[in-house]
Amino acid sequence: MRVVGRLVCSVGALVVLASSTGAAQYAQTREGFWIGLGGGWGDAVLSCSPGCFFDRAAKGGGLSGFVKLGMTLRPDVLLGAEFNAWTKDVNGTREWVGNVSGAVYYYLTPSGGLFLKAGAGYATFQPGGSTPAARGVGVIAGAGYDIRIAPNVSLTPVGNFYFGSDGETTVGSPPLTASVKHSVFELGVGITLH
Repeated sequence: MRVVGRLVCSVGALVVLASSTGAAQYAQTREGFWIGLGGGWGDAVLSCSPGCFFDRAAKGGGLSGFVKLGMTLRPDVLLGAEFNAWTKDVNGTREWVGNVSGAVYYYLTPSGGLFLKAGAGYATFQPGGSTPAARGVGVIAGAGYDIRIAPNVSLTPVGNFYFGSDGETTVGSPPLTASVKHSVFELGVGITLH
């Protein structure tokens, strides 16, 4: 929990510093192609039905990251694709969940940096080792703020929530087919090129 508190304080300090210096120097303009990437800390909850060992092991805090890209439809509306992933080392095995989503980004004012986003797409859970991945459908929602630090570059703190109904995988011995779901709350910061 200390790591999350430090991350929130660090992102808050970055927002205050960058918004007081960068916002006055560079206008919030958006047009054409854009791309961004970043990382942070995510808190995940995984569940299986019928119950399986993922319920206890692969959840909690872990590293997270995202890549996004797309086109500008209007100065206040962007359309894009976003890949989000969360990972954690569980008993010596690297496990991860991820979503690939088509998303809409809506800026509350065309000249402002605050945006909301929502989307849907593909979700997966990879338990690691020889266990096959579960694949299904997912959704994403979030908010962020573009802080201009150069004419076409923004520092972008974000808060994301992504959910996946990952489908079925076979676990354990004797084999048990389990239906897996994940949800991740993520706090991060990225760089966006407009």
